[in-house]
Amino acid sequence: MPYTVDFKTVSTVGLESSPFADALAGLRANEARYFKNKYDHVFTVEPASDAEATIEWVHRILKEERDIVIASRPLEATAFQVENIRIAYVFYESGLSINVMYTVDGPEKRAVGFKLSDGMDVPDELASSFKFARQRSKLAGTIRGSYFIIKNEY
Repeated sequence: MPYTVDFKTVSTVGLESSPFADALAGLRANEARYFKNKYDHVFTVEPASDAEATIEWVHRILKEERDIVIASRPLEATAFQVENIRIAYVFYESGLSINVMYTVDGPEKRAVGFKLSDGMDVPDELASSFKFARQRSKLAGTIRGSYFIIKNEY
């Protein structure tokens, strides 16, 4: 069942099995606030079992672009389109969040972003390839993020 993320009252609904549930919930709420403020989009997620196509699309891009396979179990995902950008998010039990921003009418904005919940270690599969920048968030504490540009068509 889809869950509408409330960025005013942060909840760990759907993320309870993560050792970083509170920080991951804050990270998810931070994303919800961004999309509400920038695009007036209501951010909803669904359990990974109901979002297999979205998770497979994200995992395919990771594998084909950079030979990355995420070891952690996906908990939730969402996919939507705002303006000409197809967007997908996957939230993992480890505290990792991965998003894909993919312009549908050309390659000008196509990237994969990684965000680490406050307190989690960098996953082994990302540690050797990415440097993570820090940003502060009232909802999520310290977020560490990195990204790469998508080169192929998906």
